[in-house]
Formats: sequence, C-alpha cells, structure tokens
Amino acid sequence: MAASELYTKFARVWIPDPEEVWKSAELLKDYKPGDKVLLLHLEEGKDLEYHLDPKTKELPHLRNPDILVGENDLTALSYLHEPAVLHNLRVRFIDSKLIYTYCGIVLVAINPYEQLPIYGEDIINAYSGQNMGDMDPHIFAVAEEAYKQMARDERNQSIIVSGESGAGKTVSAKYAMRYFATVSGSASEANVEEKVLASNPIMESIGNAKTTRNDNSSRFGKYIEIGFDKRYRIIGANMRTYLLEKSRVVFQAEEERNYHIFYQLCASAKLPEFKMLRLGNADNFNYTKQGGSPVIEGVDDAKEMAHTRQACTLLGISESHQMGIFRILAGILHLGNVGFTSRDADSCTIPPKHEPLCIFCELMGVDYEEMCHWLCHRKLATATETYIKPISKLQATNARDALAKHIYAKLFNWIVDNVNQALHSAVKQHSFIGVLDIYGFETFEINSFEQFCINYANEKLQQQFNMHVFKLEQEEYMKEQIPWTLIDFYDNQPCINLIESKLGILDLLDEECKMPKGTDDTWAQKLYNTHLNKCALFEKPRLSNKAFIIQHFADKVEYQCEGFLEKNKDTVFEEQIKVLKSSKFKMLPELFQDDEKAISPTSATSSGRTPLTRTPAKPTKGRPGQMAKEHKKTVGHQFRNSLHLLMETLNATTPHYVRCIKPNDFKFPFTL
Repeated sequence: MAASELYTKFARVWIPDPEEVWKSAELLKDYKPGDKVLLLHLEEGKDLEYHLDPKTKELPHLRNPDILVGENDLTALSYLHEPAVLHNLRVRFIDSKLIYTYCGIVLVAINPYEQLPIYGEDIINAYSGQNMGDMDPHIFAVAEEAYKQMARDERNQSIIVSGESGAGKTVSAKYAMRYFATVSGSASEANVEEKVLASNPIMESIGNAKTTRNDNSSRFGKYIEIGFDKRYRIIGANMRTYLLEKSRVVFQAEEERNYHIFYQLCASAKLPEFKMLRLGNADNFNYTKQGGSPVIEGVDDAKEMAHTRQACTLLGISESHQMGIFRILAGILHLGNVGFTSRDADSCTIPPKHEPLCIFCELMGVDYEEMCHWLCHRKLATATETYIKPISKLQATNARDALAKHIYAKLFNWIVDNVNQALHSAVKQHSFIGVLDIYGFETFEINSFEQFCINYANEKLQQQFNMHVFKLEQEEYMKEQIPWTLIDFYDNQPCINLIESKLGILDLLDEECKMPKGTDDTWAQKLYNTHLNKCALFEKPRLSNKAFIIQHFADKVEYQCEGFLEKNKDTVFEEQIKVLKSSKFKMLPELFQDDEKAISPTSATSSGRTPLTRTPAKPTKGRPGQMAKEHKKTVGHQFRNSLHLLMETLNATTPHYVRCIKPNDFKFPFTL
C-alpha cells in the first residue's frame, strides 16, 4: 500500500503550528496524488486549507491510533516522528504523571520539578532481579539492567546521563548510585554504600551553583566508577572530574549564584566555631553578591551546611581538615573584597592596614606586607635578568581574581582526592559500573570559553551515542539476516573536526596563546581567515568582529571571543603562589604540591597580559640551551585530552543511556 493511500477522509494528521509546535487535524476528503491542497478540520473546530510545499510535496505526519497513545515504549508506536514522540510523552507526563518512558534502549526522563515518592527501598526491591521490559520504565530498571549485564557478560558497564542544563541529570545519576548501593550490599561492615552516597552532597556544595536555567546546576563533569568484587558486592568507588567552571568563583551573571558552599558558610557565620572566619551576610562579599540572588527558593543554606559537614565526617575528613577547608573558602571571600587605588596609569596600592587583606593573611597564615607587595607588583624576566615592576589597578584586580580562582580549583582537587581516598577499596576490584553526570548542552545570553568546552563535550557524547545505537541496530539486522542498506545517520564528526582537529578552533587558540602579542581579537581574525566560508558549520555574526557561531547538533550558539585567551592560559603570578606556599597554616601549601612549575615568572607584553611562560635562559642539565621550565599545558589542551580518555573508557564498557528532558524554562512542576 502506497503511503499516500493512508491519507483518506477522517485520517488524522499533525500540522506545524507557530504557537503549539504541532496541531492535530482530520482530513475532510481523500487525498489524491497531485493535489496541492488538503482540506482539514482542526481539533478546535475550524476548517483549514493546508497547502503542500510545491518543491517537496511532503504530506503532513500521520497521527497514531488512540489505542497506542500512552505506550511506555516509543518504539511500539506505528508512526515514530517528532509530533508522535512529543504527544506520547505529553500524555504520559501531564495526564498520568509518569516521568519515565523508554525509547528502545534509551530511558527518557522528564524533570517533574517535584519530589516524587517513587524512589524508596520498597521500589528498589521491586525492580531488583526483574527484566527491563517486565516493569514500568524507571531509572532503577536501567540500573538493574546494567548490574545484571555486568555479572552475566563479565563486562564493565556505564550509565550515561545526558540532557540540557536543568533537565535533571544529577538527580538521575544519584538515584542510579542509590540503587547499586542498596542492591549490592557490601561485603564489609564499613558502610561503603553510605560513603559512596555521601560523596554527592560534598561534590554538589563545591561544584554546583544556581544558574538562570537550574537551581542546582553542576558546573563540572564527573564520572564515578562504582567498584564490585567477584560476588558483585560494592567495595568502593573512584571519581574523575572534568573542567570545573572557575570563572564563577569571581563573577556571577544576574540572577545567578557562586558555588553553594559560599552561601552555606555565610548562612552559618554565627556558629561559634566559625567566629574566626569573620564572615557575615553573603551580600557583604564581592564574590557572592554580583548575581543579586543570594537565596534559592526552598533551600535553607544553613541546613545544607550541616549536611555537607555530616557527609565530610562520614567520609573520614577530620574536623581539623574540615575547618581548614572553611578557612580557605572564607579567605577567598575576603580576598575578593581587597581593593586597589591607582597611583598612576601603571601602578596601584592597597590602603594601609586594609581590613579584607588583614583577614585574608590571618586566615591563610601568610605575611601581610609580602602579600600586599605581590598583589601590586610582578616579577619580570628577560633573557639576562629579572626585575620587579608595578602593575595597574586593572591588572592587579585581574591578578587577584586569578589567584582566587586558582586557590579554589586547588581546594576542589584536594577535596576530590580526599573523597577518592575515602572511597578506595583494599579489596581487589573485579568490575565496575560507571555513572557519567556531565554538564548538559547550554546556551546563554553571553557564551564564553566555558560554554564552548561544555558544548564540545556534548558533541563528543552525542557522537558516542550515535555510533553505539546505530551499530547495535545494524548488528541486530545482520544477526537475523535481514537485508538492509547502511543507513546514513546524522554524524557530527564535521563539528568535532572544526573544534579539535589540526588548525581547528582549539589549535588556533593554543597558537595565539603562545604569541607575545596575541589577543582575543587577533585570534578571532585567524578563526575567520581559516574557517569562514570554508566550513559550513562556522559563521561570523553580522554585527561583530569579536564573536563566532557554531552550528552544534543541538542548536546554533554564538560565542564571544573576549576572555578566551586568558581562560585558556589560566595564568597566575608565581610570586603570589610562593607567598601562599610559605604559609604557617599546614594545609595551604599541601594544595600547591603538584603545581606545574610554569605558573608565570612573567614577561612584559604590550597588552599587559601574560604569555604562557618566559624564563631566563638557563640551560638545563644534559640538554644545552633548553628552557628550564616546560610550557604549561593550556586548559583547552588538558580538556581535549581528558575527553579522549573518557571516550576510551566509555567505549570499553557496555553503555546504558538516560536522556533527561527539561519540560519548561520556569521550573514549574508537571508543565510541558
């Protein structure tokens, strides 16, 4: 039967609509090949002449029979196209309050923006040992499937949670972890499961923040490998993290917050043990007040602080180490309040006995005079000598912010290392299930280096998904010896090439970072010269010479070039770090133990910005004439490498996919 023969009187179709996206309609008379117009009756009662596209002559999508609507697996529908998928999800979500639906091997999860009573231990027990198809769709069914396949196939598994920012990825990842912790009771009595789950509140407090899209947005990526012994009992875990958004420490857009932990600290400032931190309201600090949104509706920061401390204790982070963490965090807040006054265009000073700096130095256990000097000066190195030069107010402010970001990132890594030590198992690991919760594709009013990296990561994950799903599908056909032609699915390799291949965006960025006079503007020009009109996915905005557009798999995104070089170089002044390393407060120097040598014994550049490294040319032993210090790897370079490693890990496991969907932009419950 030809497809056109299905378009008879009373057949129901979906037609595009600018308001509702898709509208339902019924044919008033049979369609005959060659007809240019369909006579339709809309559900709301109006009749309509629907003109077919003269070029494509494409007929509208047919509606599924009512008996199929509300199916718990989208692949059971007769017609599987965009309106059919959306309608089915809407019926389940709005009419039946069901947030989970399968689409073949993918679990689709819609964020209900409401606590639901479907995650208790009784529900976990109901899913344990069951087959995926026998039960209602649920995150626990996916977790059970991964657990079963690990034992059956003797192969490591991954649960890959994807979706845009605010779609509910972190919550899904937490429930998957809770499932493994509950069904695979540990061999030891040391409560491994509790420890694995306790890592969540700690990581959320230091790595999550309120954005305009999400009140609890993960601003870093994480892959948690949950380890099992030969009898498939949980024995420990290990966490890898990806690209923390450091810029948030010193800057927040309107309506956004810094990391939760800062507000938890400010809300607990009155506790006797926190007296010495000299904190107060979050509105008193430059680093916590910029977004003008210090409170999240329904969140009690002081209560959250108690949870964070409990979790630290459970993971064996001692009281003194916890106080050390809070001292450093409070120090960062006081550092953000340090002000500079210009002496002239090229030099500045800090007011005498400046209170924020006094408190910072007291908390950090460092000398006030030294810190004061190196916040307003820098050491410069030429081939033959080093000398000290004052810096302008703007340079000093930028250097202060760079230092705050650096301390925070080092503290973040120290905490991750300590969490991993607490979760490390003495027993040999037989296999693992990895849970990936990584920042979703995002686009804001202003998109910078962070959004670029986040969206690049999502391109890589999308490709991994495409390859896996289509490979599976085609293997199925071959196994059953069904004749088939290789289908051409959307492959985003061209976009990935644009970003990461030779002379791609990251490559050109690294090149520009090595140029003594490289700026964001000169880099933008090189991008246009290399890619404009040569790569279909790359565009230049009409009204800007300092921005570029990439056509990603999910959407077009315009990136502002400003700040890319600085964020990619990620330079801090070495002399400032030296002051911190000389601290009498033992925990602080610990943070900088693994610091790459090449921080920045800086050299003068015309823009006043710092190149990667310039060092006095002292030949190193054995290699005549080689620089004494290696170039520091750029942030983009490190991120590309860690993504490649992640992909290798994922490709060596059996993946299970959870696709989270954000139903509305207003965080309204059960609204699509």
